[in-house]
Amino acid sequence: MITPGICYGLEALAGVNVERVTSVQAWILAVRPKTLPASVTPVAVGTALAWSLGRCRPEVAALCGLFAVLGQVAANLANDYGDGVRGLDGAERLGPARAVASGWISPRAMRVGVAVAVALMLAAGAGLVALCGAWVLGVAVVCAAGALLYTGGPWPLAYHGWGDALVLAFFGWVAVGFTCYAQAGLWPPSVWLVGSALGFATDAILTVNNYRDREADRRDGKMTLIARWGEPFGRWLYLADGALAAAGCLALLAFGGRWAAVLPLAYLPPHIATWRRLVRIRSGRALNPLLAETARNLLLFGALIVAGLGLDGR
Repeated sequence: MITPGICYGLEALAGVNVERVTSVQAWILAVRPKTLPASVTPVAVGTALAWSLGRCRPEVAALCGLFAVLGQVAANLANDYGDGVRGLDGAERLGPARAVASGWISPRAMRVGVAVAVALMLAAGAGLVALCGAWVLGVAVVCAAGALLYTGGPWPLAYHGWGDALVLAFFGWVAVGFTCYAQAGLWPPSVWLVGSALGFATDAILTVNNYRDREADRRDGKMTLIARWGEPFGRWLYLADGALAAAGCLALLAFGGRWAAVLPLAYLPPHIATWRRLVRIRSGRALNPLLAETARNLLLFGALIVAGLGLDGR
């Protein structure tokens, strides 16, 4: 449900003139609307899983989606603030400009924006508590904490190499698993496979971002896995993300899945095509369009899983 700040800057593709940004445009850029579909994808998959168990609840699915989107917004704003006040997003930044670092939004105003986003996310969580029970409150608090601590606090998780693990946990197991559980009251073993698949596919977005920024991150002390272990590791991590995502779905064959195991394999060709472009480009701002490609691949992957679960549940 939470979506830590995995995607910095797909907004660059929107054609905004960053030298003349209005206040409204600054907040839109800080929210990063093109990242938001990635927060809805695991909710859609979790809902499809609940439907395959015969217990889909549309009103709960809608609130889960709202909670996920607001969690993404809170994380994106918190990331903009956290990196900005640490001076990591200056003029040499390879990714698109950030709101706090560029002076478009003051740190104080951004803190207020983060607080509002978290409050709205918890309000959506309160709606889920009313529909599903008090257990949702614990999940909501953990998700809010993850959004804030990703690049905030005295020990920001992203700066110590925990970003990939958080994406796998929150985008995968938490988002898919609790969306399914909130509707069906069940946590079948297949949740771990489908959740892992979505987590790895989503981590590919973070991998592109960290691959692009590896030198700057190392210089600034932001020790992502790629900053720590270098370019070859990042290159192969991207390919492995896609392979592990497909393998997670293929393993559904052991639980009686057929279409949900096979259909998502169609995700591999576009993933490999994007990986080949990443290997060819290697560095610089030319990697930015690969963020959009990877997000597109994720949406395709999610749609294929949903379709497969639907066909298996007929």
